[in-house]
Amino acid sequence: DSVTLTDSVLTLLCAIAAELEPDTLDRARPLRSQVDLDSMDWLNFLVSLHERFGVTIPEADYARLVSFNDVLDYLVVRC
Repeated sequence: DSVTLTDSVLTLLCAIAAELEPDTLDRARPLRSQVDLDSMDWLNFLVSLHERFGVTIPEADYARLVSFNDVLDYLVVRC
């Protein structure tokens, strides 16, 4: 369900961005501007999504995954 998906994605994101406080996350704003994620952190986050959910995210789709909501929407369609 969507609550479990949301919590799982937040857990993965917090594992990479330890400074993130989930309650302050604006789910509609670009993630990388809210959380200090460099390109390697972002890639690690996407890999962790693949490992957790078994979803392959092609590089061509990376640009679509900007906000937290974008990531959730992407996973809902593919999980």
